[in-house]
Amino acid sequence: MSFSVAVAGASGYAGGELLRLLAGHPDFEVRTVTAHSNAGQRLIDVQPHLRSLAHLTLVDTTPETLAGHDVVFLALPHGASGALTAHLPADTLVVDCGADHRLESETDWAAFYGGDYFGAWTYGVPELPVAGGTQRARLAGSRRIAAPGCNASTVALALAPGIRAGVIEPDDLVAVLAVGPSGAGKSLKLPNLASEILGSANPYAVGGVHRHIPEIQQSLRWAGAAHPTISFTPVIVPMSRGILCTATARLVPGTSAAAVRAAWEQTYSDEPFVHVLPEGRFPRTADVLGANTALIGLAVDEAVGRVVTITAVDNLTKGTAGAAIQCANLALGLPETTGLCTNGVAP
Repeated sequence: MSFSVAVAGASGYAGGELLRLLAGHPDFEVRTVTAHSNAGQRLIDVQPHLRSLAHLTLVDTTPETLAGHDVVFLALPHGASGALTAHLPADTLVVDCGADHRLESETDWAAFYGGDYFGAWTYGVPELPVAGGTQRARLAGSRRIAAPGCNASTVALALAPGIRAGVIEPDDLVAVLAVGPSGAGKSLKLPNLASEILGSANPYAVGGVHRHIPEIQQSLRWAGAAHPTISFTPVIVPMSRGILCTATARLVPGTSAAAVRAAWEQTYSDEPFVHVLPEGRFPRTADVLGANTALIGLAVDEAVGRVVTITAVDNLTKGTAGAAIQCANLALGLPETTGLCTNGVAP
C-alpha cells in the first residue's frame, strides 16, 4: 500500500533529510513539498542533492496544501506548526519535527520557549524505556506524533536504561555534547558561519537555559526518575552534522560494573537502531553519518563512582528525520525499519 506524503519546510536541513529518506521508502509517495520564502522554486534548485524528486515544486505552507495527504511531516521552526495542525484532519498522520508538541508541561513551554502552547502529542522515541515497556507501544496507531529534539533524545537514550534499572542516581546527571551546526537549521546565523566555527569549538546555551532540558527531564521521568536534574552543555564543533554526547551519572552505591553493563545491554538488546558497543569500545560521529542508528559506549569510572556513556548519532537522521519516519512506520503498522538504514557513510 502506498501512502501519500506532504513535507512542510522542505527547503531546510531537516526537511531535506526527510525527503532523502522518504525517496527510498517503498510505502511512501512524496506528492507535496512546501516552503516559506522559497515557495515557487523547484525543489531541485533548493535541494540539489535530491535528484529523484526533481519533478516537485515548492508551494506555500498552508493547511490547504497539506490537507488531503495520508501523512504530513512538519519541519518548521518552533511556534510555526501548532497553528497549522489544528486545521488538519484528525485521521491524517501528522509528525511534527519541531518543538511545538513535545512538552507535557505548559509551564516548561512558557519558561523555555514562550508563546502559544499547543499541547503534547505522542513522543517519538520508540526505544525509550518507560513504565511497562518502551515508548514504542504508545506510538502504534497514533495520528499525532512529536518527533524529538536531537540533543534531547540522545541524552535520554544515553541515561534512561540506568535510571530504569536503578543503577544510577538521577539527581546529579551531567551531559556535554559536541554538535554540528546543522542542528540549528538552515537560516543564516552569525555564530554558525563557516568563518566562525572552522578551527573552533563554541559552547552555547550554557547554564541550564537550553530548550531541550525540560524535554530530557520529561523522558527521564517516564523512565522512572521522580525529579531528575541535569547539567547540560552543548558545544558547536566544525562538523556539518552529528552529535557526540558524553553523559555521566553517579553510580548507586554497591552497584557492580557488570550490573551497569547489563542494564544497558538488556534495554537495547533487541533494538534495530540503538546498539551498545562491546566493553572498551566507544563510537565516533563518523560511524553513524547518514544512518538511523545511535551507538553507545559505556564505562564505569571507579575512582569517582560515576557511569560514563558516550553516544553518537547523526542529528539529522536518528536525531530528527529518521526518528520521524521510524515513528510513522509504527503508527501505520509498517515494519519499523522500512526505508531506514543502519549503515553509515565512510570515510
